[in-house]
Amino acid sequence: MMSNTKIDRREDVNPETGEHKYGDVEFADPTNNKYPIDTPEHVRAAWNYINHKDNAAKYDREEVETIKNRIRRAAKKHGVEIEAD
Repeated sequence: MMSNTKIDRREDVNPETGEHKYGDVEFADPTNNKYPIDTPEHVRAAWNYINHKDNAAKYDREEVETIKNRIRRAAKKHGVEIEAD
């Protein structure tokens, strides 16, 4: 099931920072340009970060699920195995 939850703009993040740091890549949180998922390394890092309670706490439950689903799809696309949460 695909989740299309819109992710809210975070006050603590400047989206331009993510784009400047990673370029014009796919992000699991495209609203804030967080959690790049354009390479296997980024997919693994994004999965690890979103599964930290303090990082997930910055989003509501539906947003976290949307981000995780995007990371799961990217993992499949890049042939990356990630641990079930």
